[in-house]
Amino acid sequence: MASSQQHLEDHRRRLKLLEADLCAREMRISAYHDLPFAIYRYDPTLEYEIRREADLLATRIKNQTGKEVVSISLAELLFQAVENTVGWESVIQAEREFGFHKAQETVHQILSDPNYADLPRMLEERLKPLDPARNIVFLMRAAAMAPALYHMSKLLEQMQGRTDVPTIFFYPGALVGVTGLDFMAMGSRDVQGSYRVKIY
Repeated sequence: MASSQQHLEDHRRRLKLLEADLCAREMRISAYHDLPFAIYRYDPTLEYEIRREADLLATRIKNQTGKEVVSISLAELLFQAVENTVGWESVIQAEREFGFHKAQETVHQILSDPNYADLPRMLEERLKPLDPARNIVFLMRAAAMAPALYHMSKLLEQMQGRTDVPTIFFYPGALVGVTGLDFMAMGSRDVQGSYRVKIY
């Protein structure tokens, strides 16, 4: 079995590939002009190490290209969505009375329903002020959406046509086959294989 250090070295190697594509004269992260996303997949046990590596990568990109990397936290968007709608006390009360799954359904509705927070719209609004010629986005802290507050494949599908800003989605999970991703490497959930973006 590979050690944590071996896993981290593998991640650093793949981050170098991502760095080369982001710093190329013609950026090579996506084949779709209306979906300028790529996924960087990492082992969920290395969350904090990967956050540090992402910060170092952002610095190198700035030094090599002059572009500013903007980090957007999905955890922050999640907390903002709940606080601005029903409030966390309502979610906690739902869990106390009806159990975890009911509370998760409540949060899923908040993030999915255009009449509530609507996660894709929130992300679009955060991306709107950015300049695709001068900015790159690192979409971080997706683990906050576990186990099923919002499906990450759905988020990417719904972001098509909503931004021109190159965005790297840091995805905690396991690679299954060539293109299948198992969010948070939980194993028991259906593998999501519908991603149409490049996976590093």
